[in-house]
Amino acid sequence: MTRLLIIQPDASDPLGPLGDWLTDAGAELDVRLPPKDELPTALDGYQGVVCLGGGMGAGDDAKHPWLADVRRLLAIAASKQLPTLGICLGAQLLTVATGGRVEVGADGPEVGPHLVAKKDAAWTDPLFADLPLMQDVLQFHNDAITRLPPGAELLASAPRYANQAFRLGRCVYGVQFHIETTPAVVASWAEDSPREAEFARPGSLEHDALTTVHADIEETWRPFARRFVRLAAGELEPAADSQRTLPLA
Repeated sequence: MTRLLIIQPDASDPLGPLGDWLTDAGAELDVRLPPKDELPTALDGYQGVVCLGGGMGAGDDAKHPWLADVRRLLAIAASKQLPTLGICLGAQLLTVATGGRVEVGADGPEVGPHLVAKKDAAWTDPLFADLPLMQDVLQFHNDAITRLPPGAELLASAPRYANQAFRLGRCVYGVQFHIETTPAVVASWAEDSPREAEFARPGSLEHDALTTVHADIEETWRPFARRFVRLAAGELEPAADSQRTLPLA
C-alpha cells in the first residue's frame, strides 16, 4: 500500500473527491488537520505528501504558528525528493519553504472556474504530459506565487497570474489552483468571502455552472491523481533531471 501524508491546513478545504481518486488508485491516506491533529516530525514511512489549501496566508504564523511545521515538512519532502503535491495554499507553502516568493496578488483575487495552459516543460513531465493543452481548474485565492523556487520548472500558466503549476526537482509539485473541491465547498467559500466572490465571472459560481466544471475537472484530474499514486509507489519514473543551467558570464 502506498501511504500518503495528507496535510489539511483548513477545515473548510477538505480532501473531497481527490481523496477518492487517490484511494481508488491504491493509496492509503493519513489525513492530518492541524492544530487539532499533530503533524509528524519526519516523513519516514510515507511514500508521498499532499498539502491542501486554506484561508490563511503562507506566512501567517502569528495566527497559525503550526504553519512553520508544515513548511518544514514540505522542505524535508523537497530535499528528499519525496513525491509531493501542494494545492493552492499548499503550493504557496511549498514555494516559501523552498526559496520562492508569495505575495498578495497585484491584480486582485482569482476566483471561479478558469483554464490554465501547459508550458513547454509540461509536455515531458510524468504527471502533466497527458493533460490537455488547456485544463479546467477552480481558482479561489488572494495571494499569488510571484517567484518560483530556484531551479523550479514552470508547468502551467494563466493570463492573470503566470505561476500556476511548477515542479521542483524530479517529483515535487505545486499547483496554485484547486482540483479537490465540490460545488458545495466552492459555494460555501463564496458565501463566506463575498468580496472575493465578486471577482468571479458572472454566473460562474452558480450551482449548474459549478456542477459542469467539476465534472470536467474530474475527467482531467482523476487520471492525474492516479499518476501521482503511481509516482509515489515507484511505478512511474519521475521527471528527468533538469537540463536548465545558469548563463555563462
